[in-house]
Amino acid sequence: MEAALRTVYEVHTGKTLPHLEFNEVRGFEGIKEATIDLNGFELKVCVAHTLSNARKVMNALRAGKLNYHVVEVMACPGGCIGGAGQPYHHGNIEILKARAAAVYREDEGKALRKSHENPDIQKLYKEFLGEPCGEKSHHLLHTHYFDKSIH
Repeated sequence: MEAALRTVYEVHTGKTLPHLEFNEVRGFEGIKEATIDLNGFELKVCVAHTLSNARKVMNALRAGKLNYHVVEVMACPGGCIGGAGQPYHHGNIEILKARAAAVYREDEGKALRKSHENPDIQKLYKEFLGEPCGEKSHHLLHTHYFDKSIH
């Protein structure tokens, strides 16, 4: 979510971000909400950790009780950092927080921190995908959902 927000802010507003951290979407809370001001357009985002919290968000969206432009679902608490592919943490949230802090420190030390400024991504669009949100990139990179219960 944070990487996407960095790019959408700069692409939509044409301005350089005053800060690259979106602390509103960080952390281990089950459901996090944020509103990001994009030159007067309020982008409403939600991050749901664990599938039970994702179910709560999805049910509330279906019922019309919530309204977001973007929802990120992470099956594991804290995202992949707390997932099964990581060294076992015996349910110790402090270990997960330390891992997350290390990832954020690593990110802060990088010269390249915005997806849309990545030379490899720029080359991919220039040589293959065409323009962002163009026909080819839309067809290959966007997900489409349908109701499986009617099939």
